[in-house]
Amino acid sequence: MEKLYRKGLRLEYFTVSYNLVEAGVSIAFGTIANSVALIGFGLDSIVESLSGFVLIWRLRQQEKITEQEEERIERKARKFVALTFFILGLYVLFQSIKKLVFREMPDPSLPGIIIALVSLIVMPVLAVQKHKTGVQIKSKALISDSKETLACAFLSLALLLGLGMNYFFGFWQADPVVGLIIVIYLAREGGEIWREAKE
Repeated sequence: MEKLYRKGLRLEYFTVSYNLVEAGVSIAFGTIANSVALIGFGLDSIVESLSGFVLIWRLRQQEKITEQEEERIERKARKFVALTFFILGLYVLFQSIKKLVFREMPDPSLPGIIIALVSLIVMPVLAVQKHKTGVQIKSKALISDSKETLACAFLSLALLLGLGMNYFFGFWQADPVVGLIIVIYLAREGGEIWREAKE
């Protein structure tokens, strides 16, 4: 069992590291290209890292504190993560609408397309490994996190379509529209995490 907990920790360490790199690169190239979808994707990666830190803490504290203490602290942490989702959602919503209304056209971004492709390959593999390990150690938190990781893969697909349509066909409106899809995702995830934290 100890070996499986260590595997769960390694998966979370990788998730946090990958998401932080992805966030930095996405925000940098999103700023260069004036792409709200790419910046929103990067901001989401930061929030995913926060969730990863919560999971790392949980797995590391498995036998050191009581179940009640663990639940109380995790509940607070998850509420914080949920609020972050809402704040980021409002920012991306404002930027997406502003770009559509004032016709602020983003530049095509090949690096953004590459980021989305890499994420589309990495995230499903990571999600499967997390789910499998979560089932083996009976960790609901790790199983929930695997679903969040899988949702990131779908978000990567939306980003890829938006950036691809702008890059190959000059359909610049696809970028802020994908930004709005990211807003829906952030609101849904934030609401779900908030409800779980209150149960």
